[in-house]
Amino acid sequence: MIKAEQLNSLGNNLSGELLYDDLHKALYATDASVYRKIPLAVAYPKNAQDIQTLIRFANAQQITLIPRTAGTSLAGQCVGDGIVVDVSKYFTSILAFDEVQKTIKVQPGIIRDELNVFLKPFGLFFGPNTSTSNRCMIGGMVGNNSSGSTSIKYGVTRDKVLTIEAILSDGSQAIFECLTSEKFKAKSREQSLEGTIYKSLRRELEPETVQQEIKAQFPKPSIHRRNTGYAVDELLDSDLFGGKSNMINVAKLLAGSEGTLAFSTAITLQLDNLPPPVSVMVLPHFNNLQESLAATVVAMKHDLGACELMDKVILDCTKNNREQIKNRFFLQGDPEAILMLEIQSTTLEKAQEQADLLIRELQKHNFGYHHPKVTGDDIRKVFDLRKAGLGLLGNMIGDEKAVACIEDTAVDLQDLPDYIKEFTQIMDKYEQRAVYYAHAGAGELHLRPILNLKKAADVGLFRKITTETAQLVKKYRGSFSGEHGDGIVRAEFIPMMIGEQNYQLLRRIKKVFDPNDVFNKGKITDAFPMDQSLRYEVDRDEPEIDTIQDFSDNEGILKLAEKCNGSGDCRKPVSAGGAMCPSYRATKDEKDTTRARANTLREFLTNSEKVNKFDHKELKEVFDLCLSCKACASECPSNVDVAALKSEFLYQYQETNGYSFRSKLFANNVKYNKLGSKVPGITNVILNTTLSKRIMGVAAKRSVPKLAPKTLEKWYKKQAVSGSLKTVYLFCDEFSNYYDVTIGKDAILLLTRLGYKVEMVAHEESGRSFLSKGFLKEAKVIANRNVSIFKELVSKDTPLIGIEPSAILSFRDEYIRLADNTEAARQVATYTFTLEEFISNEFRKGNIKTSQFSNKKKELKIHGHCHQKALSSTHATFQILNIPKNYTPVIMNTGCCGMAGSFGYEKEHYKVSMQVGEDTLFPKIRNTSSNVEIVAAGTSCRHQIYDGTKRIAKHPITLLKEALM
Repeated sequence: MIKAEQLNSLGNNLSGELLYDDLHKALYATDASVYRKIPLAVAYPKNAQDIQTLIRFANAQQITLIPRTAGTSLAGQCVGDGIVVDVSKYFTSILAFDEVQKTIKVQPGIIRDELNVFLKPFGLFFGPNTSTSNRCMIGGMVGNNSSGSTSIKYGVTRDKVLTIEAILSDGSQAIFECLTSEKFKAKSREQSLEGTIYKSLRRELEPETVQQEIKAQFPKPSIHRRNTGYAVDELLDSDLFGGKSNMINVAKLLAGSEGTLAFSTAITLQLDNLPPPVSVMVLPHFNNLQESLAATVVAMKHDLGACELMDKVILDCTKNNREQIKNRFFLQGDPEAILMLEIQSTTLEKAQEQADLLIRELQKHNFGYHHPKVTGDDIRKVFDLRKAGLGLLGNMIGDEKAVACIEDTAVDLQDLPDYIKEFTQIMDKYEQRAVYYAHAGAGELHLRPILNLKKAADVGLFRKITTETAQLVKKYRGSFSGEHGDGIVRAEFIPMMIGEQNYQLLRRIKKVFDPNDVFNKGKITDAFPMDQSLRYEVDRDEPEIDTIQDFSDNEGILKLAEKCNGSGDCRKPVSAGGAMCPSYRATKDEKDTTRARANTLREFLTNSEKVNKFDHKELKEVFDLCLSCKACASECPSNVDVAALKSEFLYQYQETNGYSFRSKLFANNVKYNKLGSKVPGITNVILNTTLSKRIMGVAAKRSVPKLAPKTLEKWYKKQAVSGSLKTVYLFCDEFSNYYDVTIGKDAILLLTRLGYKVEMVAHEESGRSFLSKGFLKEAKVIANRNVSIFKELVSKDTPLIGIEPSAILSFRDEYIRLADNTEAARQVATYTFTLEEFISNEFRKGNIKTSQFSNKKKELKIHGHCHQKALSSTHATFQILNIPKNYTPVIMNTGCCGMAGSFGYEKEHYKVSMQVGEDTLFPKIRNTSSNVEIVAAGTSCRHQIYDGTKRIAKHPITLLKEALM
């Protein structure tokens, strides 16, 4: 048993960090697989010396090191009970680049897509392309031998690995690279562990009987996606081992070894020229799956850039999705399957010719009943549809999930139709409706059974289905691990897949490289059982957790947290677009991801023995930097709404531990504004003093917003209400009422002059400040009152509209979870709109016309509010700012501004708040010409923009009002 003092001493000897608190151990207990193992500690090494120190410790204490990058592994490669070594924080550099030789040397923690951003100006790219490419890292891709949709054209990661610089299990450094046979022999005579490795490989692979056994038992060479065990079959090309090449590269053996042989510190890759600039995608429709698979064999005779498949299950998932209906434009009828056949060329004319040739050949074989072609941005829409279908499929409510266990099988393309036919029989036997998608052109389809791994019966099915599928793959000499690796889920089946003799060969190779199991024990060889160490305890009574919010749409708060499958989309960098997850982008700390928050909540709600299961400081720590931006509610494939989880946590935690003075101050902001607005001038002076900020816990550098001389309510009471087109109810939110009164006036004057009758009735505040600080009892009262007030007023003809996105969108989001009368809340939500949505809709109906606005020219740059992006759309803002003839709006690709209500004011959060702003928003505004207007609907966004850049941003309604004739 390793003691805390020993870990503390180890940490003191590292340049990086070593953490062994309960929070970090919980965070790293899972990856994107079904497995859970609590690690001993988590290390963030800064250099090779740190890794050597960790290896020495592991040898001395007889523990294992689990290498990890983004932690998106589907097979359990990144979980273990030793020390997780996370290189994603510091090993992120490009070390060397040779444009002429088209090679690049990188550290293992560099993100695949960010590498390609660097390479694009040189006309080069790294070809293998996983679905996680915007956050997965080269080290993980090498460990898994990843491939993706481009593999039929550009090969797999192993094909691109030239050199691996690694640290061996004795702490020595080695360089695995392409050697002549003579140099290989010379290496094998060296007195070092590296020399011993080369000597052992010669001894093991030189016998012809060994070579023949490998050729007879390993997957067919024609299957380029093959990761079963160690790639000893790759070494047989060498003339040392019966092949014809006088070159050999042991780096090929490390690719796909899942970090079990050595610890990579630098990787040199072969690059490709960028793909041709023009693409045409042919989308043949099929009446049955078997026909589509037979057509794949024909299609692959053409020079395709991609050959992917979507089945009816995937397509049906998108039928009722509001965002995806527009991406179904190419569909005709109700196909059982569709192939996505991409042809790339230098010109559109050439690509069209090749596409037509492909269609003619498919028709010649009577394959498909409809063969549409798409080009340009429509190709992206098709990929978006496929991706969305998979996300919707994975977004299953309850305990039954699509389980990754047999999703990685690859067979020879010629065998694919027969293999799938027999596979379907297995699924039918177990009454499973399998989903068929992914890389048809590579002979690989991702297939997942629907199972509840909380139940012993389904855990039994988990093993049975996996075992029978492995036997079927073996029958066709396929690869059980095509691109996702062996990990825990498939390593147990390696002896079956390659034969016992070859398996014992792998064990001996592992023993030579790593005699003490220092590297990733239990993967590839001497595997952990595939049906143990699961994420959930089997047949356990689940805790009953009472919440003030209604989480019944997810069968409770615990199941909402459990929807996080660990895919790690929340780790995508700024360059990937979107807003999720702003705090992770600022800190680069796993603790600050959406995944961490959901997983930590799941961990404590499931395993805590406290009466109040929310009462844990670890939960307080993990939610601390959540900005409640709600990006996760829309950008996470599983739609895990961490903002809702955070507000519930804050409420439950504070009920036990009390509410702080500052939280009470911010939560009751409206009450104090009502008092302060009696003498706004004096209030504004006092609140912006250093002493007041210190008392309130506000950052000294932050400016406190100023109360307006007169509230919007008071101003409105003196206005004449008229309009013949339609009556609208304007929600007088607390921000527009006390601070942004001018914008409120602009909204009323604009709507009135456009012919609308604007009604403002007495109502409650939105409750936004109560929601953000976890005062849910108070927020619930407000939600009930507002729903009660507006349920009799708003309708299709008399909608409720609002100025501030976070306030008005509460009706469409939080109120539905809080209101006692859920039906009434949903009814009100149906007829609730942001001002931009309302005006956009009215313009489309012809009630608002371009002729009502001036022809004055204006360039506009739009920054979208996070709640607007997650619950509405910035497109409505873009549309209404296009109404004036000579307005030219552009939506900036910016993430969260970083203010997030009170978050950016709080002294301990100020630095992170400003860093979030610096990620994308501030630089883009600083680079915008002074004659371009900055547009932002959110009051927090406008305030943050001013504090960060000294530029004044305008609400889109103000700009429209200014443009009125």
